[in-house]
Amino acid sequence: MILEKILFVDDDTKILDGFRRTLRKKFRVETAVNGMQALKILNKDKNPYAVVVADLKMPQMNGLEFLVRVKELFPSIVRMMLTGHGDLDDAIQAINSGEVFRFLVKPVKPKDLEQALLDGVKYYRLQKTEKELLEKTLKGVIDILVDILNMTNDEALGRASRIKRYVRDVAITLGEIDIWKYETAALLSQIGCIILPPEVIKKVRTGERLEGEEYQLYMQHPFIASDLLKKIPRMEEVAEIIAYQQKNYDGTGFPLDPLRGDKIPLGARILRFVLDFDLHILREKSKKKALNKMLEHKSRYDPKVFKAFLEVVNLDDEYKVRVVTVEEVIPYMIFIEDIYSLNGMLLLKKGHEVTPALAEKLRFLDKTYGIKQPLKVLVPPKFLIEKRTGALTKGSSG
Repeated sequence: MILEKILFVDDDTKILDGFRRTLRKKFRVETAVNGMQALKILNKDKNPYAVVVADLKMPQMNGLEFLVRVKELFPSIVRMMLTGHGDLDDAIQAINSGEVFRFLVKPVKPKDLEQALLDGVKYYRLQKTEKELLEKTLKGVIDILVDILNMTNDEALGRASRIKRYVRDVAITLGEIDIWKYETAALLSQIGCIILPPEVIKKVRTGERLEGEEYQLYMQHPFIASDLLKKIPRMEEVAEIIAYQQKNYDGTGFPLDPLRGDKIPLGARILRFVLDFDLHILREKSKKKALNKMLEHKSRYDPKVFKAFLEVVNLDDEYKVRVVTVEEVIPYMIFIEDIYSLNGMLLLKKGHEVTPALAEKLRFLDKTYGIKQPLKVLVPPKFLIEKRTGALTKGSSG
């Protein structure tokens, strides 16, 4: 049986030695003599701790201050506090403020301490299980939404697939860590387009002017997507980003509210820029012409996003066109031609970026129906793939 890790923090080394001796058969016990040392241990150790127990009265950083930091940096760790009889008011305040799971009064009996730790470990495992279940459920919901968009408006899904890589790269360039949030917002930004007739999508793509009901319908699609997504746990921030994708940096655009500048969610500012760039590329067939068109209305865009995007475009210029077989398809490649089965059925429109799931799906379709090969793809440079995967790994570790 794997023993869970417990970290005790107390400036009295004799007490720490006692905890270690008493509990070593039931838990993996680590100790620290102050809050700063404990934080270094938590940061350094890749294997997470289930429970942290801190003494309230410690020099430099008291127990409550330390546990507040633990909550901010490692929210999944169960927090407990050791107190003396005279500190009960502080302990009760800590519990009421949500900083600690339980407090223990010194001198604590070994059996009471062990039971408290067992309860803490049980709660930690329950949280972990619920989190894993939620993440699996969330992934399933996102996959279903993407499949619905694929079935109802394949062109909108193609656009979402195209912009996702730009949104991700801009977020990385701006130093963001939670890349999942930005990628998901990009991928689901067009989900509201399921309400749009094909002719409206075509007009938007070609730059034709939308009038009356068509215009009103098109401007509603971000809010339809946002209203749908904000009902899903953990998707609130993604929903807000999508709701503001048509909001300009200068405060114009939609929604019609006072928000402007950096008050607009960063993800929405990135989406606003990248979506416009994607439309101009389709119309102008040139990156330079597309960016020049956008410079004519530069007040619409966050200057920081514009600058970061220019770096991304320079990197993007180093993408290489390659011809590959289905077996050679790997994540981050981008299809630049439609993909057909051997009997001529359209399987996938150009513009989609390869994900691990899509690569597996194509291999399955090739074995089942046969796919016309070779396939023409855009391959990003190796260092850009490493930059992306590094940011994703970093973002998923918190």
